Amino acid sequence: MIDVLVVDDDFRVAEINAKYVGKVPGFRVTARAHSAAQALAAVERGTVDLVLLDHYLPDQTGLDLVHRMREQGHGTDVIMITAASDVTTVQRAMRLGALHYLVKPFTFAALRARLDSYAALRRTVDRVGGRGLTGQEQVDRIFGALRTSPAPSAPGLPSGHSEPTTDLICGVLHRADQPLSAHEVAARTGLSRSTAQRYLRHLEQAGRLRLSLKYGDTGRPEHRYAWVAP
Repeated sequence: MIDVLVVDDDFRVAEINAKYVGKVPGFRVTARAHSAAQALAAVERGTVDLVLLDHYLPDQTGLDLVHRMREQGHGTDVIMITAASDVTTVQRAMRLGALHYLVKPFTFAALRARLDSYAALRRTVDRVGGRGLTGQEQVDRIFGALRTSPAPSAPGLPSGHSEPTTDLICGVLHRADQPLSAHEVAARTGLSRSTAQRYLRHLEQAGRLRLSLKYGDTGRPEHRYAWVAP
């Protein structure tokens, strides 16, 4: 089993990411951390093979943490999972040895593709290292193991709908403790109200959301949407 440390300052996001990891054969989450200090302590215990690391942490950036890990001699593998998508941060992640960089919001398929390629890398290194071969062909195999194929689009999405936006809205409603209106979903996702309404209507028709009506003193009733557990 590959032991994974999930690092995210948002407790709910960390829990979702941990559940994603638990669905991939060969991986298990052995620790969660919500700050750089907690993450470094987990790495120092020596029970972590792979860190899924957010960049925006309350006490230190994720990449500063990686730099500190390397200075202290920790070669633990890192996959960045973050909303930071500027070129400077991506380049620094590459220079510090991050094996993959996944931008939020992402789908389970996207994360699984990267975890699968990481597992393939470990198998390739073990196989090549066991033979003691270091020729160009073996080096190419090691580097090639990290390649991922684009995740296929989710079937059944109407024209103009994207899988990442669908997952973003589903995540907001899944975490909500009460039904939400289109206005509330738009505010929590950063989408326009019309876009939120369009996706909510499709998800409700697909049976993934439950629609209820909230009646006020005057005017039309407000449509409110709740997550339907599969």
